[in-house]
Amino acid sequence: MTKDFKQLLFLPLGGSGEIGMNLNLYSYDNQWIMVDCGLSFADDYLPGIDIIMPDISFIENIKDDLLGLILTHAHEDHIGAVVHLWPEFRCPLYATPFTATILRAKMTEAGLIDQAIIHEIPLGGDVVLGDFDIEFVSLTHSIPEPNALRIKTPLGTIFHTGDWKLDPSPIVGEATDAEKMKQVGDQGVLAIVCDSTNVFNKKASGSEMEVRNSLEKILKNKAGAVFCTTFSSNVARVGTLAHVATATGRHLCLVGRSLKRNVAAARKCGYLENFPDMLTEEQASHIPRQKILYVCTGCQGEARAALMRIVQDNNRNVHLAKRDTVVFSSKIIPGNELTLARLHNLLIEKSVEVITEKDAFVHVSGHPGQDELKQMYEWIRPEIVVPTHGERRHLLKQAEFAKELGFKKTIVPKNGTVIKLAPEPSGIINEVPTGRLALDGHMLISDEDMAIVERRRILFNGAIVIHAIMDERSTLLAPLEITCLGLPEDESGTLVDYIEDKIHQGLTLAAKKKMTDDDVLKEMMRVTGRKAAKQFTGKETGPVTTINLTRISK
Repeated sequence: MTKDFKQLLFLPLGGSGEIGMNLNLYSYDNQWIMVDCGLSFADDYLPGIDIIMPDISFIENIKDDLLGLILTHAHEDHIGAVVHLWPEFRCPLYATPFTATILRAKMTEAGLIDQAIIHEIPLGGDVVLGDFDIEFVSLTHSIPEPNALRIKTPLGTIFHTGDWKLDPSPIVGEATDAEKMKQVGDQGVLAIVCDSTNVFNKKASGSEMEVRNSLEKILKNKAGAVFCTTFSSNVARVGTLAHVATATGRHLCLVGRSLKRNVAAARKCGYLENFPDMLTEEQASHIPRQKILYVCTGCQGEARAALMRIVQDNNRNVHLAKRDTVVFSSKIIPGNELTLARLHNLLIEKSVEVITEKDAFVHVSGHPGQDELKQMYEWIRPEIVVPTHGERRHLLKQAEFAKELGFKKTIVPKNGTVIKLAPEPSGIINEVPTGRLALDGHMLISDEDMAIVERRRILFNGAIVIHAIMDERSTLLAPLEITCLGLPEDESGTLVDYIEDKIHQGLTLAAKKKMTDDDVLKEMMRVTGRKAAKQFTGKETGPVTTINLTRISK
Protein backbone atom coordinates (compact mmCIF):
# COMPACT_ATOMS: atom_id res chain seq x y z
CA MET A 1 0.00 0.00 0.00
CA THR A 2 1.49 3.32 -1.06
CA LYS A 3 1.46 6.37 1.17
CA ASP A 4 -1.23 8.02 -0.97
CA PHE A 5 -3.65 5.23 -0.06
CA LYS A 6 -3.01 5.10 3.67
CA GLN A 7 -6.28 5.44 5.58
CA LEU A 8 -7.30 6.08 9.18
CA LEU A 9 -10.20 3.76 10.00
CA PHE A 10 -12.59 3.20 12.90
CA LEU A 11 -14.39 -0.12 13.27
CA PRO A 12 -16.67 -0.97 16.23
CA LEU A 13 -17.42 -4.66 16.81
CA GLY A 14 -19.47 -4.05 19.96
CA GLY A 15 -21.16 -1.19 21.79
CA SER A 16 -22.51 0.68 18.75
CA GLY A 17 -26.21 -0.10 18.79
CA GLU A 18 -26.37 -1.58 22.30
CA ILE A 19 -25.54 -0.83 25.92
CA GLY A 20 -22.40 -2.76 26.84
CA MET A 21 -20.01 -5.08 24.96
CA ASN A 22 -17.72 -2.21 23.97
CA LEU A 23 -15.03 -3.28 21.52
CA ASN A 24 -13.50 -0.80 19.06
CA LEU A 25 -10.73 -1.05 16.50
CA TYR A 26 -8.62 1.66 14.87
CA SER A 27 -6.41 1.12 11.83
CA TYR A 28 -3.73 3.08 10.03
CA ASP A 29 -1.53 1.69 7.26
CA ASN A 30 -2.54 -1.91 8.07
CA GLN A 31 -1.65 -1.43 11.75
CA TRP A 32 -4.47 -2.03 14.25
CA ILE A 33 -5.16 -1.22 17.86
CA MET A 34 -8.13 -2.33 19.95
CA VAL A 35 -9.84 -0.14 22.55
CA ASP A 36 -11.76 -2.04 25.24
CA CYS A 37 -13.11 -5.58 25.18
CA GLY A 38 -16.31 -5.78 27.19
CA LEU A 39 -19.31 -7.96 27.83
CA SER A 40 -23.00 -7.55 28.55
CA PHE A 41 -25.63 -9.55 30.39
CA ALA A 42 -28.03 -11.87 28.59
CA ASP A 43 -31.79 -11.60 28.84
CA ASP A 44 -34.54 -14.25 28.84
CA TYR A 45 -34.20 -14.67 25.07
CA LEU A 46 -30.99 -16.61 25.74
CA PRO A 47 -32.05 -19.21 28.34
CA GLY A 48 -29.21 -20.63 30.38
CA ILE A 49 -26.84 -17.83 29.32
CA ASP A 50 -25.54 -15.22 31.75
CA ILE A 51 -23.15 -13.13 29.67
CA ILE A 52 -22.63 -12.25 26.03
CA MET A 53 -19.77 -10.57 24.20
CA PRO A 54 -18.85 -9.48 20.67
CA ASP A 55 -18.03 -12.01 18.00
CA ILE A 56 -14.41 -11.33 17.05
CA SER A 57 -14.22 -13.46 13.91
CA PHE A 58 -12.96 -10.43 11.97
CA ILE A 59 -9.94 -10.14 14.25
CA GLU A 60 -8.72 -13.51 12.98
CA ASN A 61 -7.87 -11.66 9.74
CA ILE A 62 -5.83 -8.90 11.38
CA LYS A 63 -4.47 -10.36 14.62
CA ASP A 64 -0.91 -10.50 13.28
CA ASP A 65 -1.11 -6.71 12.80
CA LEU A 66 -2.87 -6.04 16.12
CA LEU A 67 -0.40 -4.00 18.15
CA GLY A 68 -2.23 -3.91 21.46
CA LEU A 69 -5.45 -3.72 23.46
CA ILE A 70 -5.89 -0.45 25.37
CA LEU A 71 -8.41 -0.50 28.23
CA THR A 72 -10.07 2.78 29.19
CA HIS A 73 -11.37 1.66 32.60
CA ALA A 74 -12.39 -1.39 34.64
CA HIS A 75 -16.13 -1.66 34.11
CA GLU A 76 -17.26 -5.09 32.92
CA ASP A 77 -18.71 -3.68 29.70
CA HIS A 78 -15.18 -2.54 28.83
CA ILE A 79 -12.87 -5.26 30.21
CA GLY A 80 -15.14 -8.19 31.12
CA ALA A 81 -14.59 -10.14 27.88
CA VAL A 82 -10.80 -9.97 27.95
CA VAL A 83 -10.34 -13.27 29.82
CA HIS A 84 -12.67 -15.01 27.36
CA LEU A 85 -11.49 -13.49 24.07
CA TRP A 86 -7.83 -12.60 24.62
CA PRO A 87 -6.63 -16.18 23.94
CA GLU A 88 -7.88 -15.71 20.36
CA PHE A 89 -5.63 -12.72 19.58
CA ARG A 90 -2.98 -12.63 22.36
CA CYS A 91 -1.78 -9.06 21.92
CA PRO A 92 -0.17 -6.94 24.68
CA LEU A 93 -2.54 -5.22 27.15
CA TYR A 94 -2.32 -1.61 28.35
CA ALA A 95 -4.13 -0.08 31.33
CA THR A 96 -3.71 2.39 34.19
CA PRO A 97 -2.96 1.00 37.68
CA PHE A 98 -6.48 0.32 39.02
CA THR A 99 -7.68 -1.28 35.79
CA ALA A 100 -4.46 -3.29 35.58
CA THR A 101 -5.01 -4.54 39.14
CA ILE A 102 -8.54 -5.72 38.33
CA LEU A 103 -7.35 -7.26 35.08
CA ARG A 104 -4.53 -9.19 36.74
CA ALA A 105 -7.00 -10.70 39.21
CA LYS A 106 -9.25 -11.79 36.35
CA MET A 107 -6.39 -13.25 34.33
CA THR A 108 -5.06 -15.06 37.38
CA GLU A 109 -8.46 -16.60 38.07
CA ALA A 110 -8.67 -17.69 34.43
CA GLY A 111 -5.16 -19.23 34.54
CA LEU A 112 -3.83 -16.77 31.94
CA ILE A 113 -1.67 -14.46 34.02
CA ASP A 114 1.59 -16.19 33.01
CA GLN A 115 0.69 -15.85 29.32
CA ALA A 116 -0.52 -12.26 29.14
CA ILE A 117 1.69 -9.17 29.01
CA ILE A 118 -0.02 -6.38 30.97
CA HIS A 119 1.64 -2.99 30.68
CA GLU A 120 0.71 -0.65 33.53
CA ILE A 121 0.54 2.96 32.32
CA PRO A 122 0.63 5.82 34.87
CA LEU A 123 -2.23 8.30 35.01
CA GLY A 124 -1.71 10.81 32.23
CA GLY A 125 0.90 8.55 30.65
CA ASP A 126 1.24 7.53 27.05
CA VAL A 127 2.29 4.62 24.89
CA VAL A 128 3.45 4.46 21.28
CA LEU A 129 2.28 1.51 19.21
CA GLY A 130 3.55 1.70 15.63
CA ASP A 131 2.17 4.93 14.14
CA PHE A 132 -0.30 5.35 17.02
CA ASP A 133 0.77 7.74 19.80
CA ILE A 134 -1.77 7.15 22.59
CA GLU A 135 -2.14 9.45 25.60
CA PHE A 136 -4.31 8.56 28.59
CA VAL A 137 -6.45 11.55 29.64
CA SER A 138 -8.10 11.30 33.07
CA LEU A 139 -11.84 12.06 33.24
CA THR A 140 -14.52 11.38 35.89
CA HIS A 141 -16.95 8.47 35.98
CA SER A 142 -18.21 6.04 38.63
CA ILE A 143 -15.00 4.06 38.94
CA PRO A 144 -11.35 4.93 39.59
CA GLU A 145 -9.24 5.98 36.63
CA PRO A 146 -11.67 6.42 33.75
CA ASN A 147 -9.59 7.47 30.77
CA ALA A 148 -10.19 9.12 27.46
CA LEU A 149 -7.58 8.35 24.83
CA ARG A 150 -5.95 10.98 22.64
CA ILE A 151 -4.80 8.90 19.69
CA LYS A 152 -2.37 10.76 17.42
CA THR A 153 -1.74 9.40 13.93
CA PRO A 154 -0.09 10.78 10.77
CA LEU A 155 -3.57 11.58 9.40
CA GLY A 156 -5.00 13.29 12.46
CA THR A 157 -5.90 12.96 16.12
CA ILE A 158 -8.82 10.99 17.53
CA PHE A 159 -10.27 11.71 20.97
CA HIS A 160 -11.89 8.50 22.22
CA THR A 161 -13.82 9.45 25.37
CA GLY A 162 -14.56 6.06 26.92
CA ASP A 163 -17.19 6.41 29.68
CA TRP A 164 -17.27 9.83 31.31
CA LYS A 165 -19.19 12.63 32.98
CA LEU A 166 -18.26 16.00 34.43
CA ASP A 167 -18.47 15.59 38.19
CA PRO A 168 -17.41 18.76 40.02
CA SER A 169 -17.17 16.87 43.35
CA PRO A 170 -16.06 13.31 42.62
CA ILE A 171 -15.81 10.83 45.48
CA VAL A 172 -12.95 8.99 43.77
CA GLY A 173 -10.20 10.71 41.81
CA GLU A 174 -9.86 14.31 40.68
CA ALA A 175 -12.30 16.50 38.78
CA THR A 176 -11.77 16.79 35.03
CA ASP A 177 -8.91 19.15 34.18
CA ALA A 178 -10.62 21.84 32.07
CA GLU A 179 -7.31 23.41 31.03
CA LYS A 180 -6.01 20.07 29.83
CA MET A 181 -9.17 19.52 27.78
CA LYS A 182 -8.88 22.96 26.20
CA GLN A 183 -5.27 22.17 25.34
CA VAL A 184 -6.36 18.98 23.57
CA GLY A 185 -8.81 20.98 21.49
CA ASP A 186 -6.31 23.74 20.75
CA GLN A 187 -3.86 21.20 19.33
CA GLY A 188 -6.49 19.93 16.91
CA VAL A 189 -8.82 16.93 16.89
CA LEU A 190 -9.96 15.25 13.71
CA ALA A 191 -12.70 13.13 15.33
CA ILE A 192 -14.30 12.59 18.72
CA VAL A 193 -15.64 9.07 19.36
CA CYS A 194 -18.03 9.75 22.18
CA ASP A 195 -20.20 8.08 24.84
CA SER A 196 -23.93 8.41 24.03
CA THR A 197 -25.56 6.52 26.93
CA ASN A 198 -27.20 9.48 28.68
CA VAL A 199 -27.80 11.76 25.70
CA PHE A 200 -31.56 12.04 26.28
CA ASN A 201 -30.93 13.75 29.63
CA LYS A 202 -30.88 17.48 28.88
CA LYS A 203 -29.21 18.37 32.17
CA ALA A 204 -25.83 17.35 33.53
CA SER A 205 -25.82 13.96 35.22
CA GLY A 206 -25.10 15.35 38.68
CA SER A 207 -22.44 14.80 41.30
CA GLU A 208 -21.74 11.75 43.43
CA MET A 209 -21.50 14.08 46.42
CA GLU A 210 -25.17 15.00 45.90
CA VAL A 211 -26.11 11.32 46.06
CA ARG A 212 -24.09 10.93 49.25
CA ASN A 213 -26.01 13.75 50.92
CA SER A 214 -29.36 12.44 49.71
CA LEU A 215 -28.74 8.86 50.84
CA GLU A 216 -27.64 10.06 54.24
CA LYS A 217 -30.94 11.90 54.71
CA ILE A 218 -33.04 9.01 53.37
CA LEU A 219 -31.42 6.34 55.54
CA LYS A 220 -30.83 8.36 58.70
CA ASN A 221 -33.86 7.13 60.65
CA LYS A 222 -34.60 3.79 59.02
CA ALA A 223 -35.54 0.92 61.29
CA GLY A 224 -34.12 -2.52 60.70
CA ALA A 225 -31.22 -3.39 58.46
CA VAL A 226 -30.41 -1.40 55.33
CA PHE A 227 -29.42 -3.20 52.13
CA CYS A 228 -27.99 -1.11 49.28
CA THR A 229 -27.29 -2.73 45.94
CA THR A 230 -25.25 -1.23 43.14
CA PHE A 231 -22.85 -2.35 40.44
CA SER A 232 -19.83 -4.03 42.00
CA SER A 233 -17.51 -1.87 39.88
CA ASN A 234 -19.13 1.40 41.00
CA VAL A 235 -16.37 2.08 43.50
CA ALA A 236 -17.45 5.70 43.91
CA ARG A 237 -20.91 4.56 45.04
CA VAL A 238 -19.38 2.09 47.49
CA GLY A 239 -17.36 4.98 48.90
CA THR A 240 -20.59 6.95 49.23
CA LEU A 241 -22.33 4.09 51.03
CA ALA A 242 -19.37 3.61 53.39
CA HIS A 243 -19.65 7.26 54.38
CA VAL A 244 -23.44 6.94 54.80
CA ALA A 245 -22.96 3.89 57.04
CA THR A 246 -20.63 5.83 59.34
CA ALA A 247 -22.80 8.96 59.32
CA THR A 248 -25.93 6.97 60.27
CA GLY A 249 -24.25 4.93 63.01
CA ARG A 250 -24.16 1.64 61.12
CA HIS A 251 -21.48 -0.96 60.54
CA LEU A 252 -20.57 -1.76 56.92
CA CYS A 253 -20.75 -5.26 55.44
CA LEU A 254 -20.01 -6.10 51.81
CA VAL A 255 -21.83 -9.06 50.28
CA GLY A 256 -20.62 -10.35 46.91
CA ARG A 257 -17.21 -11.58 45.77
CA SER A 258 -16.77 -9.11 42.90
CA LEU A 259 -17.69 -6.22 45.21
CA LYS A 260 -15.05 -7.21 47.75
CA ARG A 261 -12.46 -7.69 45.00
CA ASN A 262 -13.07 -4.25 43.49
CA VAL A 263 -12.94 -2.49 46.87
CA ALA A 264 -9.69 -4.27 47.73
CA ALA A 265 -8.19 -3.20 44.38
CA ALA A 266 -9.29 0.40 44.89
CA ARG A 267 -7.77 0.57 48.36
CA LYS A 268 -4.57 -1.05 47.10
CA CYS A 269 -4.28 1.70 44.49
CA GLY A 270 -4.76 4.45 47.08
CA TYR A 271 -8.47 5.15 46.66
CA LEU A 272 -11.29 5.05 49.24
CA GLU A 273 -9.33 6.83 51.93
CA ASN A 274 -10.88 6.80 55.42
CA PHE A 275 -12.82 3.69 54.47
CA PRO A 276 -14.34 2.20 57.64
CA ASP A 277 -13.53 -1.23 59.02
CA MET A 278 -15.87 -3.82 57.56
CA LEU A 279 -17.68 -6.69 59.25
CA THR A 280 -17.79 -10.13 57.73
CA GLU A 281 -21.20 -11.57 56.97
CA GLU A 282 -20.89 -13.89 59.99
CA GLN A 283 -19.91 -11.00 62.28
CA ALA A 284 -22.79 -8.85 61.01
CA SER A 285 -25.27 -11.60 61.88
CA HIS A 286 -24.56 -10.95 65.58
CA ILE A 287 -25.09 -7.17 65.41
CA PRO A 288 -28.51 -5.52 66.02
CA ARG A 289 -30.21 -5.11 62.64
CA GLN A 290 -30.63 -1.36 62.97
CA LYS A 291 -26.85 -1.08 63.19
CA ILE A 292 -26.00 -2.73 59.86
CA LEU A 293 -25.70 -1.41 56.30
CA TYR A 294 -25.14 -4.18 53.76
CA VAL A 295 -23.79 -3.33 50.32
CA CYS A 296 -24.72 -6.10 47.89
CA THR A 297 -24.22 -7.10 44.30
CA GLY A 298 -27.30 -7.84 42.20
CA CYS A 299 -28.78 -4.45 41.33
CA GLN A 300 -30.05 -5.85 38.00
CA GLY A 301 -31.70 -8.89 39.56
CA GLU A 302 -28.96 -11.32 38.50
CA ALA A 303 -29.92 -14.84 39.55
CA ARG A 304 -26.61 -15.71 41.21
CA ALA A 305 -25.79 -12.31 42.67
CA ALA A 306 -25.83 -11.58 46.39
CA LEU A 307 -29.20 -9.83 46.68
CA MET A 308 -31.16 -12.55 44.89
CA ARG A 309 -29.52 -15.21 47.04
CA ILE A 310 -30.49 -13.25 50.15
CA VAL A 311 -34.09 -12.86 48.95
CA GLN A 312 -34.27 -16.61 48.32
CA ASP A 313 -32.82 -17.37 51.79
CA ASN A 314 -29.70 -18.91 50.28
CA ASN A 315 -27.22 -16.95 52.42
CA ARG A 316 -26.77 -18.61 55.80
CA ASN A 317 -25.64 -15.40 57.54
CA VAL A 318 -27.64 -12.64 55.85
CA HIS A 319 -31.43 -12.51 55.97
CA LEU A 320 -34.23 -10.06 55.29
CA ALA A 321 -36.74 -9.15 57.98
CA LYS A 322 -39.84 -7.02 58.34
CA ARG A 323 -39.09 -3.26 58.34
CA ASP A 324 -35.74 -3.66 56.58
CA THR A 325 -34.98 -1.28 53.70
CA VAL A 326 -33.54 -2.22 50.30
CA VAL A 327 -32.15 0.59 48.14
CA PHE A 328 -31.42 0.03 44.44
CA SER A 329 -28.69 2.65 44.01
CA SER A 330 -28.40 2.12 40.29
CA LYS A 331 -30.11 2.60 36.96
CA ILE A 332 -32.26 -0.10 35.40
CA ILE A 333 -30.45 -1.34 32.30
CA PRO A 334 -32.92 -1.56 29.36
CA GLY A 335 -34.18 -5.13 29.06
CA ASN A 336 -33.98 -5.85 32.80
CA GLU A 337 -37.31 -4.25 33.74
CA LEU A 338 -39.29 -7.48 34.13
CA THR A 339 -36.54 -9.25 36.06
CA LEU A 340 -36.26 -6.36 38.48
CA ALA A 341 -40.03 -6.04 38.85
CA ARG A 342 -40.15 -9.69 39.97
CA LEU A 343 -37.33 -9.06 42.44
CA HIS A 344 -39.07 -5.97 43.82
CA ASN A 345 -42.26 -7.98 44.35
CA LEU A 346 -40.36 -10.71 46.18
CA LEU A 347 -38.94 -8.06 48.50
CA ILE A 348 -42.30 -6.44 49.13
CA GLU A 349 -43.80 -9.83 49.99
CA LYS A 350 -41.25 -9.95 52.82
CA SER A 351 -42.59 -6.60 54.15
CA VAL A 352 -39.40 -4.84 53.08
CA GLU A 353 -39.37 -1.20 51.95
CA VAL A 354 -37.98 -0.91 48.41
CA ILE A 355 -36.45 2.36 47.20
CA THR A 356 -35.35 2.84 43.57
CA GLU A 357 -34.20 5.81 41.50
CA LYS A 358 -37.86 6.33 40.60
CA ASP A 359 -38.79 6.83 44.26
CA ALA A 360 -35.95 9.01 45.55
CA PHE A 361 -32.61 10.55 44.62
CA VAL A 362 -30.42 7.48 45.17
CA HIS A 363 -28.42 7.39 41.94
CA VAL A 364 -26.65 9.59 39.43
CA SER A 365 -25.52 8.39 36.05
CA GLY A 366 -21.85 8.03 35.23
CA HIS A 367 -22.49 9.20 31.66
CA PRO A 368 -22.84 12.69 30.17
CA GLY A 369 -26.11 14.53 29.70
CA GLN A 370 -26.50 17.16 27.02
CA ASP A 371 -24.99 19.96 29.11
CA GLU A 372 -21.83 17.89 29.58
CA LEU A 373 -21.69 16.88 25.93
CA LYS A 374 -21.94 20.53 24.94
CA GLN A 375 -19.02 21.37 27.24
CA MET A 376 -16.93 18.53 25.82
CA TYR A 377 -17.58 19.68 22.24
CA GLU A 378 -16.58 23.24 23.18
CA TRP A 379 -13.32 21.96 24.62
CA ILE A 380 -12.41 19.47 21.90
CA ARG A 381 -13.88 21.17 18.77
CA PRO A 382 -13.63 18.08 16.55
CA GLU A 383 -14.08 18.09 12.80
CA ILE A 384 -16.10 14.84 13.00
CA VAL A 385 -18.45 13.56 15.72
CA VAL A 386 -18.80 9.77 15.93
CA PRO A 387 -21.32 8.67 18.61
CA THR A 388 -20.75 5.26 20.24
CA HIS A 389 -21.69 3.38 23.42
CA GLY A 390 -25.46 3.29 23.16
CA GLU A 391 -28.48 1.88 21.43
CA ARG A 392 -29.25 3.09 17.93
CA ARG A 393 -31.60 5.77 19.29
CA HIS A 394 -28.83 7.12 21.55
CA LEU A 395 -26.33 7.34 18.70
CA LEU A 396 -28.76 9.12 16.38
CA LYS A 397 -29.74 11.54 19.15
CA GLN A 398 -26.12 12.51 19.83
CA ALA A 399 -25.52 13.07 16.12
CA GLU A 400 -28.62 15.27 15.98
CA PHE A 401 -27.52 17.17 19.09
CA ALA A 402 -24.03 17.76 17.66
CA LYS A 403 -25.52 19.16 14.46
CA GLU A 404 -27.74 21.49 16.49
CA LEU A 405 -24.55 22.86 18.05
CA GLY A 406 -23.02 23.53 14.66
CA PHE A 407 -20.91 20.41 14.04
CA LYS A 408 -21.60 19.65 10.39
CA LYS A 409 -19.93 16.26 10.07
CA THR A 410 -21.37 13.33 12.08
CA ILE A 411 -21.02 9.64 11.29
CA VAL A 412 -23.28 7.17 13.09
CA PRO A 413 -21.78 3.67 13.21
CA LYS A 414 -23.24 0.23 13.64
CA ASN A 415 -21.28 -2.76 14.87
CA GLY A 416 -19.29 -3.90 11.86
CA THR A 417 -19.27 -0.63 9.89
CA VAL A 418 -15.86 0.47 8.66
CA ILE A 419 -15.57 4.24 8.91
CA LYS A 420 -12.85 6.11 7.06
CA LEU A 421 -11.91 9.15 9.15
CA ALA A 422 -9.10 10.36 6.86
CA PRO A 423 -8.22 11.28 4.22
CA GLU A 424 -11.30 13.02 2.90
CA PRO A 425 -13.99 12.19 2.05
CA SER A 426 -14.79 10.59 5.43
CA GLY A 427 -17.70 8.20 5.90
CA ILE A 428 -18.76 4.56 6.02
CA ILE A 429 -16.85 2.65 3.34
CA ASN A 430 -17.43 -1.00 4.18
CA GLU A 431 -18.98 -3.48 6.58
CA VAL A 432 -17.55 -6.62 8.16
CA PRO A 433 -19.50 -9.56 9.63
CA THR A 434 -20.20 -9.27 13.32
CA GLY A 435 -22.42 -10.87 15.93
CA ARG A 436 -22.55 -11.98 19.54
CA LEU A 437 -20.97 -14.83 21.45
CA ALA A 438 -22.65 -16.44 24.45
CA LEU A 439 -20.76 -17.99 27.34
CA ASP A 440 -22.47 -21.35 27.92
CA GLY A 441 -20.73 -22.89 30.91
CA HIS A 442 -17.09 -22.62 29.87
CA MET A 443 -17.85 -22.75 26.12
CA LEU A 444 -18.17 -19.77 23.78
CA ILE A 445 -20.86 -20.27 21.16
CA SER A 446 -22.81 -18.04 18.80
CA ASP A 447 -25.95 -16.59 20.31
CA GLU A 448 -27.72 -18.18 17.33
CA ASP A 449 -26.26 -21.64 18.00
CA MET A 450 -28.78 -24.46 17.66
CA ALA A 451 -28.20 -25.39 21.31
CA ILE A 452 -29.70 -22.03 22.33
CA VAL A 453 -32.40 -22.14 19.64
CA GLU A 454 -33.56 -25.57 20.81
CA ARG A 455 -33.36 -24.51 24.45
CA ARG A 456 -35.60 -21.56 23.64
CA ARG A 457 -38.06 -23.82 21.78
CA ILE A 458 -38.21 -26.17 24.75
CA LEU A 459 -38.67 -23.20 27.09
CA PHE A 460 -41.79 -22.05 25.24
CA ASN A 461 -43.14 -25.29 23.79
CA GLY A 462 -41.96 -28.17 25.97
CA ALA A 463 -40.42 -31.40 24.74
CA ILE A 464 -41.29 -35.03 24.07
CA VAL A 465 -38.90 -37.98 24.02
CA ILE A 466 -40.25 -41.19 22.43
CA HIS A 467 -38.39 -44.50 22.59
CA ALA A 468 -39.45 -47.36 20.33
CA ILE A 469 -38.04 -50.92 20.34
CA MET A 470 -38.58 -52.83 17.07
CA ASP A 471 -37.48 -55.99 15.34
CA GLU A 472 -35.99 -56.06 11.85
CA ARG A 473 -39.53 -56.03 10.33
CA SER A 474 -40.40 -52.82 12.22
CA THR A 475 -42.77 -54.58 14.59
CA LEU A 476 -42.92 -53.08 18.08
CA LEU A 477 -41.49 -55.44 20.68
CA ALA A 478 -42.50 -53.36 23.70
CA PRO A 479 -44.88 -50.52 24.49
CA LEU A 480 -43.71 -47.08 23.37
CA GLU A 481 -41.93 -45.18 26.10
CA ILE A 482 -43.09 -41.55 25.97
CA THR A 483 -41.70 -38.82 28.24
CA CYS A 484 -43.30 -35.36 28.18
CA LEU A 485 -41.38 -32.36 29.52
CA GLY A 486 -43.06 -29.02 30.12
CA LEU A 487 -46.44 -30.12 28.75
CA PRO A 488 -49.74 -30.10 30.66
CA GLU A 489 -50.87 -33.53 31.79
CA ASP A 490 -53.49 -34.88 34.18
CA GLU A 491 -53.17 -37.85 36.50
CA SER A 492 -54.73 -40.19 33.97
CA GLY A 493 -51.89 -39.60 31.54
CA THR A 494 -54.34 -38.77 28.76
CA LEU A 495 -51.79 -36.83 26.70
CA VAL A 496 -49.37 -39.75 26.59
CA ASP A 497 -52.20 -42.11 25.60
CA TYR A 498 -53.30 -39.76 22.83
CA ILE A 499 -49.77 -39.48 21.41
CA GLU A 500 -49.30 -43.23 21.64
CA ASP A 501 -52.54 -43.92 19.73
CA LYS A 502 -51.57 -41.55 16.93
CA ILE A 503 -48.11 -43.08 16.57
CA HIS A 504 -49.58 -46.60 16.48
CA GLN A 505 -51.85 -45.45 13.67
CA GLY A 506 -48.84 -44.07 11.85
CA LEU A 507 -46.87 -47.29 12.31
CA THR A 508 -49.77 -49.34 11.02
CA LEU A 509 -49.90 -47.21 7.89
CA ALA A 510 -46.13 -47.44 7.52
CA ALA A 511 -46.30 -51.25 7.71
CA LYS A 512 -48.88 -51.33 4.94
CA LYS A 513 -46.55 -49.22 2.79
CA LYS A 514 -43.60 -51.40 3.80
CA MET A 515 -41.69 -48.46 5.26
CA THR A 516 -38.80 -50.00 7.21
CA ASP A 517 -35.97 -47.46 6.90
CA ASP A 518 -34.90 -46.18 10.33
CA ASP A 519 -34.68 -42.53 9.31
CA VAL A 520 -38.07 -42.61 7.57
CA LEU A 521 -39.78 -44.24 10.56
CA LYS A 522 -38.17 -41.88 13.07
CA GLU A 523 -39.25 -38.84 11.09
CA MET A 524 -42.79 -40.20 10.78
CA MET A 525 -43.01 -40.78 14.54
CA ARG A 526 -41.49 -37.36 15.28
CA VAL A 527 -43.97 -35.50 13.06
CA THR A 528 -46.92 -37.58 14.30
CA GLY A 529 -46.03 -37.18 17.99
CA ARG A 530 -45.49 -33.44 17.65
CA LYS A 531 -48.75 -32.97 15.76
CA ALA A 532 -50.65 -35.04 18.32
CA ALA A 533 -49.32 -32.88 21.16
CA LYS A 534 -50.38 -29.73 19.30
CA GLN A 535 -53.87 -31.10 18.74
CA PHE A 536 -54.29 -32.23 22.34
CA THR A 537 -53.02 -29.03 23.98
CA GLY A 538 -54.37 -26.58 21.43
CA LYS A 539 -51.01 -24.79 21.20
CA GLU A 540 -50.07 -23.20 17.90
CA THR A 541 -46.57 -24.66 18.00
CA GLY A 542 -45.63 -28.17 18.92
CA PRO A 543 -43.00 -29.38 21.37
CA VAL A 544 -39.44 -30.29 20.46
CA THR A 545 -39.75 -34.01 19.74
CA THR A 546 -36.94 -36.57 19.83
CA ILE A 547 -37.22 -40.18 18.68
CA ASN A 548 -34.96 -43.00 19.86
CA LEU A 549 -35.29 -46.22 17.85
CA THR A 550 -33.69 -49.47 19.01
CA ARG A 551 -33.59 -52.53 16.71
CA ILE A 552 -33.48 -56.05 18.20
CA SER A 553 -33.00 -59.08 15.97
CA LYS A 554 -34.91 -62.20 16.84
